Amino acid sequence: MSKLMGPFKEIITLATTPDKGALDDSKLGIIKNAGVLVEEEKILKVGDFETLKGGADIVEEVIGEHVLLPGLVDCHTHLVWGGTRARDYTLRMSGESYEKILEQGGGIFDSVEKTRAASSEELKTGLIKRASRHLNDGVTTIEVKSGYGLDVENELKVLEVVKNAKADIAADLIPTCLAAHVCPKEFADKKEFLTYLERELLPQLMVKGITSRIDIFVEPSAFPVEMAKDYLAAAKKLGFDLTVHADQFHTGGSQIAVELGARSADHLEASTDKEVALLAKSDTVAVALPGASIGLGMQFTPARKLLDAGASLAISTDWNPGSGPMGDLLVQASILGIYEKLSSAEIFSGITFRAAKALGLNDRGRLAAEMKADMIAFPVNDYREILYNQGKIKPDMIWKNSNRI
Repeated sequence: MSKLMGPFKEIITLATTPDKGALDDSKLGIIKNAGVLVEEEKILKVGDFETLKGGADIVEEVIGEHVLLPGLVDCHTHLVWGGTRARDYTLRMSGESYEKILEQGGGIFDSVEKTRAASSEELKTGLIKRASRHLNDGVTTIEVKSGYGLDVENELKVLEVVKNAKADIAADLIPTCLAAHVCPKEFADKKEFLTYLERELLPQLMVKGITSRIDIFVEPSAFPVEMAKDYLAAAKKLGFDLTVHADQFHTGGSQIAVELGARSADHLEASTDKEVALLAKSDTVAVALPGASIGLGMQFTPARKLLDAGASLAISTDWNPGSGPMGDLLVQASILGIYEKLSSAEIFSGITFRAAKALGLNDRGRLAAEMKADMIAFPVNDYREILYNQGKIKPDMIWKNSNRI
């Protein structure tokens, strides 16, 4: 049975917008006075509302003027954690560095202690609360990393929480194993810890089927380049997709991401022209995390340079308890856009289909035939109002798999 939603003042289809490179707003694929015809979970057709009306079994009339976009995709979050890191944030406001706080036992280690102490039910409650807020803001697909367990038992606990939460929220949750976040205090040797993960955790993840994605934090304070490369290569050999926390404070991570064919290289605040050129020539998506830049008071990812060089740029929140506690994708994308001089087409692409590409998903992020019917409608009559209001205008209608949320 087919269903038609509309009429919308404008539909931003992104139907034929390129996967890579710079974009101007002529690439948005705007259709005016339009509708979306869907069947089950997929889009059948997007076009003139009155023309489509005759072919629909059900018409879901939209009252008032609205602009329709694809459901947003957040391809980098850490939504499962225990406790808070408000103390860390206060220290950073006073001038203490992220790396210094970590060296002193705070930062990620603080979250690890609290996450290990939390029950699965407590962690699940927190995850659903955060993911529900994201969904209400129009984010219909959410990547969720582990990384606050740092041992086999607790990493599995966190990833099982993500798996079990899927039944309680309409948004799609895409799990990623970031057990190689930092070396836990129980291990004096980083290489020994990575070998432990490779032998004890990765095979279990394969057997249990709770994630197909492996991540690692590539930094001298976390895991140096060559060590990280060996770990990622072992994960790839087992059949995992790869993503990399790369070039946040030092370079090197994006290079191994490209060499190993990772889906994405994320952060990139420290990337130079060399790394920009490498990413632009590759199929690895460059993921900017403006929330981390705001949370740490540091420079943004060189988004303009990456796009002009021909890279595929996604924008994500890095929602986490330490460096990225805001977790508002539209606000952060709007801020990045004004500082890096991005077009609306570049921003909307970065939080829809290009972010989906970073997750290896090609069935969402565009409003076109055969795509998932994940859609969000904003109460405005001009798409430019959305970013102009710096993300504070939120969608008031959300459809997930064609169902109104």
